[in-house]
Amino acid sequence: PVFGNWFQILFVENNGMAFGMEIFNKYFLTGFRLVAVTFLGYLLHKLLKNGSYPFGFIVCVAMILAGAVGNIIDCLFYGEIFSSSYGSVAGFVPWGEGYASFMQGRVVDMFYFPLFTWPEWLPLVGGGIFFAPVFNFADACISCSVVAMLLFYRKYFL
Repeated sequence: PVFGNWFQILFVENNGMAFGMEIFNKYFLTGFRLVAVTFLGYLLHKLLKNGSYPFGFIVCVAMILAGAVGNIIDCLFYGEIFSSSYGSVAGFVPWGEGYASFMQGRVVDMFYFPLFTWPEWLPLVGGGIFFAPVFNFADACISCSVVAMLLFYRKYFL
């Protein structure tokens, strides 16, 4: 616990996408991330070169790019340099002796905000935690930037 029970630091290794979602296999997901980062880098270059986009929009694109790069670094290399954490604490190992091969690593998540538990009598959500996902800083950069872009910069997508 950091601030009472509503904010905790945990250690969770996530096989999938943001907030632990698993939709496709690791090679597809890593390939998609690499293509997305390449596209976002190109887009950011074009936006900066154009000079007519607001600073906040540029910051949002840069934060999405930074978050994607952070998750890629975990995915590409984390499995190569750490032992498995199943039943123990992960530790550094010599390069290539980790629990997974290149592009097969898990992303480390650590922020947990169990703000409150829904009352038992509520249908569908009763007894569940209001916001249960564990996430990392990269996920937060991506998610907050996408929300900010949808709220404040919609006109730049049309």
